[in-house]
Amino acid sequence: MTGPSGSTALAGRRAIVTGGASGIGLACAEAFAEAGAHVTIADLNGEAATAAAERIGGEAWQVDLGDTGALADLALDADILVNNAGIQHVRPIEEFEPERFSLILRIMLEAPFLLIRAALPGMYERGWGRVINLSSVHGLRASPYKSAYVAAKHGLEGLSKVTALEGGPHGVTSNCVNPGYVRTPLVEKQIADQAKVHGIPEEDVVEQVMLTESAIKRLVEPAEVASLVRWLASDDARMVTGASYTMDGGWSAR
Repeated sequence: MTGPSGSTALAGRRAIVTGGASGIGLACAEAFAEAGAHVTIADLNGEAATAAAERIGGEAWQVDLGDTGALADLALDADILVNNAGIQHVRPIEEFEPERFSLILRIMLEAPFLLIRAALPGMYERGWGRVINLSSVHGLRASPYKSAYVAAKHGLEGLSKVTALEGGPHGVTSNCVNPGYVRTPLVEKQIADQAKVHGIPEEDVVEQVMLTESAIKRLVEPAEVASLVRWLASDDARMVTGASYTMDGGWSAR
């Protein structure tokens, strides 16, 4: 194998990336494919997943992660699992719809648990595995009006650490990546909601809300996140487990 940036660094590895048809997930899928891995793009949007998979020489898996009952007896044959899929909903707690809260926790906490549960037996059998959870600065800090998202990400942090402790003796690592606001469709969709709840124009949301705590005043690029994810999947990171890597422009330094 060459180094982690080489084209064969992950040759022979099988990766599954949830929410892999766009944004951070797609950037991760592309980075893994570039490093020689076979990538399965799991996404609710089957058409987009198929198109992306065809571009990178991988395969598509159309899956509704909100339907956790369908995942309970799943078995996954993967060396690398990236739990990336997520949604956002911005509301004060007293106005937050309970069914929406439940959906966000199913997609962003219960589904990662079920996918990890499905992947670990194969990883244990081979003595090698990487679980990489796309958390957020909101896995370490809170913001108002995001009760479900913050709760799910905080839960994901705990799940990742338990996975690290259980997986360590079997050659499996588990880590979180914690970006600030990333230039993705998910973030772009938030701008109108944030403008409404904060009572400011949409053009002021990025600077006044999204980047107010960041020392570096720009959005994170998906490829920057993917570069860290790819490193965590490499052999150079085999002693890194139970960790949370911030890429938030200094937000969590406050």
